This record gives sequence, C-alpha cells and structure tokens, in this order.
Amino acid sequence: MTTTAASHPPAPGGAALDRSDSDVVLIVDDVPDNLAVLHDALDESGYTVLVAMHGEAALQRAAQALPDIVLLDAMMPGMDGFEVARRLKASPQTAHIPIIFMTGLTETEHLVAALEAGGVDYVTKPIKPREVMARMGVHLGAARKARADASQAREARNALDAFGYASITVRALDGRIVWQTPLARELLQAYFGEASPWAPEPVQAWLRRHVLLDNAAELLAQAQAEPPRLAIDQGARRLTFRLHQQAGDSEGGGDWLIVMREVSDAKIIESMSLSFKLTAREAEVLYWVVKGKINRDIGDILGASPATVKKHLERVFAKLGVETRTAAAGMAMNRIRQLHPQFEG
Repeated sequence: MTTTAASHPPAPGGAALDRSDSDVVLIVDDVPDNLAVLHDALDESGYTVLVAMHGEAALQRAAQALPDIVLLDAMMPGMDGFEVARRLKASPQTAHIPIIFMTGLTETEHLVAALEAGGVDYVTKPIKPREVMARMGVHLGAARKARADASQAREARNALDAFGYASITVRALDGRIVWQTPLARELLQAYFGEASPWAPEPVQAWLRRHVLLDNAAELLAQAQAEPPRLAIDQGARRLTFRLHQQAGDSEGGGDWLIVMREVSDAKIIESMSLSFKLTAREAEVLYWVVKGKINRDIGDILGASPATVKKHLERVFAKLGVETRTAAAGMAMNRIRQLHPQFEG
C-alpha cells in the first residue's frame, strides 16, 4: 500500500489524498525508524500510511490529507504531541479525526494530559503492532459510525427544510442552540429579531417546563402524547414549535430537537374558500369558527356586526350542507388538516 512522508510536496491545490478503499493513518514521530515494525504491519494490513516528523508537518499533512486516524508521539522537540492534538481538535477541518497517543510516559498525569488534549486512547512504548491495530479498529469503527450518523442527521435536517419544517437542537439546561438549519435561522430572526446563540426566551421557558418538569424523554420514548406545542403569532402568520426527540445524554435535561413550522392564516383561509366554494369573507368567518370564536368576537376581528357574521355563517352552513357551527367546524377542520397537517387548531 501507499507510504508517504510529510516532506513530499502536497497535491495540487491542497487536495485531500485519494484514499481508494483503504483507511489512511498519519504517524507523527520525530524518529519514525523507531516505528518501522508498526509501519510495516500497517502497510501489510492494507492501510495507507503517512509520516510526519515534527508538529508543523503533522498539522500540514493532516489538513491536506484528512487521515482517518492519527498515531501521535507525545514527546517531540519543538511542538510536542499534546500541542499538536490541541491544534488538530481546534480546527473544524480536522477536529473529527481520532488521535491515539504513543508515549513512553506512564505517569497518570501524562495520560490524563493526553486525553485532555483530545486523544481518544494511548499506547505505551515499546509499541506492540497488534495492540495498536486492535485499538485503531475500535476507534475507526466509532469514527465511521459518527460520520454516518452526522450525514444522516444532515440529510434529515435538509429534508425538513425542503418541506418547510425548520429544526433546531437546544440544550435544555441553558437554552443554547447547538445547531440549526438555515430555514430555522431565518424564521427565528423574522419572529424574534437578531440572530443569537441562545433560543428565544419563550422557547426556553416552554422547553424547561415540558422537559425538566414533565420528564418528556420518558413520555416520548413510550410514544405517549407529545407535550403541548408552542405557538408564536405575528399578524396573520404563526410559528409553531414541536418537541421532537432528545439528542445525546439526558444530563441537565439534555439536548432536544425542536421542529418549527410557519403557518399562514391567509393560506388556510384561501384553501377553505377554494375547497368549499366560499367567498373570502365567508371563509374568514368559518376560519374563526374553527378557532372557537363566538360571533361577537368574530365581528370584532373582522370589523363587522354580530348580525352580519350570523348571515355569513348561515350561507356557510348552506354551502357545507350542515346545520350547526360544530358540524361546520368539524368539516372545515378535517379539510384543513388534510391540506395543512401542521395546523394547530
């Protein structure tokens, strides 16, 4: 298989290495000859092996080739392995790459330092190739699963956006937005003002109320009724928030996926007008009947007298073939939910 030293010129344009079907391993050691046996074992096992002999070369090589895993010597002249690991983890480009430290240091403080710097594991020198490859297999498998999960999550979020469902993940304990889709960002800014790393206060309060007090994770896991949704009105538009599922562990309430959907009263009224062959005013009256308003309230909303609302409603009953507002509301609600599944009623 391929063996490449860090001193070789990078691919044109800094392109990532063509890894074919093999996993790419970057070995970082100032005396790589000490690892010849490991190098040969990796090569014979089908890995593509890259070598860097100092910290700066390791950072450049990792950014260029994006290896699947890094085997990193802890003690090197100049930039040591701990600093290399910290810089790799600080870069979004390389933060996902698992790092296994190789060290002759066996004091607990050094092992802790390796893990705190971003290492997922460590092996002590002299290196035992079979042990190293066994540990690599575990961490490569975990990394592949994490990438697959992240890819599925991105696809799911993109699908939600495509169908008009924005989504965010919010940490229940402090209200921080862990991630959000582009549509979610647009809607939050439209309804709550400038972008913020924190969920709007009404959303935080709603989340705390139903997650921290009602044990929502258990309810959702048991497929029981979901917690009540949050609705924020803005004129004829409404933004609804639905608690979807817990993401990650449950410490401090955990992180929660929230699906958002914008609903327009005008679109619903228009669809009722078309469905039941109502005038625009009749559709408006029927809409507010569905919302549970009495004639006096509907009149106040539409700027009409209760008597006028009553006449409109009589014509609505005739067109729908019903005799009561309850029957009219039920028929309209069924049609609305067919056309607008996100409607809250």
